[in-house]
This record gives sequence, structure tokens and C-alpha cells, in this order.
Amino acid sequence: MTPSANLTVGFIGAGRMATALAQGLISAGFVSADRVVATDVVPAALDAFAKQTSARVVEGTSKVISDCDVLFLAVKPQQMGLVLQGLSKQLEDRHLVISIAAGLSLSVYESALGANRRIIRVMPNTPCLVSECAAAFSTGGSATTEDAKLVEEMLATVGIAVRVDEKLLDAVTGLSGSGPAYAYQIIEALSDGAVRVGLPRDIATRLAAQTLLGAARMVLETGQHPGELKDAVTSPGGTTIAGIHALEAGGLRGTLMNAVQAATERSRELGAS
Repeated sequence: MTPSANLTVGFIGAGRMATALAQGLISAGFVSADRVVATDVVPAALDAFAKQTSARVVEGTSKVISDCDVLFLAVKPQQMGLVLQGLSKQLEDRHLVISIAAGLSLSVYESALGANRRIIRVMPNTPCLVSECAAAFSTGGSATTEDAKLVEEMLATVGIAVRVDEKLLDAVTGLSGSGPAYAYQIIEALSDGAVRVGLPRDIATRLAAQTLLGAARMVLETGQHPGELKDAVTSPGGTTIAGIHALEAGGLRGTLMNAVQAATERSRELGAS
């Protein structure tokens, strides 16, 4: 990771996601701890942020805004209106604003801060907490190509990031935003099946989780289609094809497709409300 010696990064909101992002940036050497500043209305969150990142924490947003060029907005959506009011009075042309709040469109930020402000909306997911984030981001009209590249590089310190049109962020929410919950259910179900046929619970859960992790890495690192990788371990008349037949009979693929669609539609509903 190329270090950004002159970059200063601020977090308005110092919860678990903000802390994980800061840890990633610092541990990757992208920015030094002394060039990261955070604030939060919850003292315990600030304490945890400071302990886990060794970065500076302050009370109130003014110091974060004045000291930093990149501002991560990491508060809950219902708190964002108040944050934007204060931000609009202090924001300068040098600032890049990055929101990781769910459900708030770029138009909300541009309306509050001005269409000329450089704003990027990010949809991360909770595996950010273990540096395995699957994130997507969309850029506001005044954000530059360099801004987009910077955000992609920053998010890469905790996983992967892809740039999409904002209209696709609801689909991202339905897939990678909600997707960890689907994966947890799959892991739990595989573990249950293994317990059913005799494995101890702790061994079953560890093997199930590692199996999904390994399969995911095979997809990402080989670049092969998942179907090709599936075929490579499916021998004629063997155990795997017997298991796959059971999955097909149970409608696994259709059910997962429906889950992504349902979560996407719900995200659209919430964004419109």
C-alpha cells in the first residue's frame, strides 16, 4: 500500500466500523496514526477508538474538520442531519466527504452541503471488522477521478471495493450488505448437518466456516467461474453430486436469489421513506 504522507483523515463517529477502517488505514501504512482524528458523542466509543488505533480523539467536530482533508461520516442516519448542519458551516474546497451511513442518497448530502462539494457514498459490510470488507461506492457530481481512486485505495486496506452507479447501491445492500447474514445461516446449517451425522459442534462449525472461507478465496484468487470450480470437485456418481442434488431439490439457489431480491427491494423502500 502506497503511503499518503500528506493525507489527514477524520472520523465523525467512532463506532466499530470507523475504528476498523482507521485500523486498516494505519496498519497498511496508508496513513500514520498521528494523522487520524476522531470524535464521537459516546465517550466509550472514543476510548475504544483511541486504544485500538493509537490515533487522536477529540470532543466535537470542529477540530476534526479543521485538521483533516478527508472526512468520514460514520454516524447513524438519524443523527446525520445535525452533523450536516455543523459541517456545512465549516466545509472547505479541500475537503473530501465520505459517508458510510446507510440509506441516505448523495442528493441528501449535496442538498445540505452544496452540489459543489466533493462527496462519496460508501456501502461497506460488517466483515470490515476483520479486514474482509466487500464494499461499493458511488461518487457525487463534484467528486474527481482522483477522489474515487483514493477511496478505493483506502477501502482496500480492509477488503475490496468497487465503484458503481448510485442506483445500484440498493442491489449492493441486498448482496454484500445483507450477505454476511446469509452466509452465517449457511455456516450454521452446514454445522447442523455435520452434527446430525456425528461431528462435535465445535469441530463442525470450524470446518463449515473454513470451507466457506476457502471456497471464497478460490473464486477470488483463481478468477474461475464458481460453476467451473464446483465441477472440478464433482465426480460422476460421487458424494459431491449427491449433495448438490439435495441442494437443488431444496431450492437453495432460487432461495438465495430471492433473498438478494427481497433485501434489495426493502433497501429501496427504506431509501424512499
